[in-house]
Amino acid sequence: EVQLAESGGGLVQAGGSLRLSCAASGFTSDYDISDYDIGWFRQAPGKEREWVSCISSADGTASYAVSVEGRFTISRDKTKNTVYLQMGSLKPADTANYYCAAPPLDSECSWLPPDYESWGQGTQVTVSS
Repeated sequence: EVQLAESGGGLVQAGGSLRLSCAASGFTSDYDISDYDIGWFRQAPGKEREWVSCISSADGTASYAVSVEGRFTISRDKTKNTVYLQMGSLKPADTANYYCAAPPLDSECSWLPPDYESWGQGTQVTVSS
């Protein structure tokens, strides 16, 4: 099972930017992060875990929740086995614990948390007004 570790969270003012990183390890054989679809989720206190974005292993296609479309960008660096979430024009409503996740190998991006097999520990993002 792939191990994931997020970093890059912090406190930022509304309108600011942050870049989250999701470092992956524990691959078997010749696999690397480009062989897995990787998703980002977030969870605010008292709320359900919400899908934010995903990048496809097949062709790098990115998908976004409506709430972050145009403000967030997901990308992947195969040489570093890392997926990034560049967040811009941040709003207080973006405040949450952000998680990256990987579904089983050969599974596709999904907005449903149960479809993911591996999760990081999360990184807190707080946006002040």
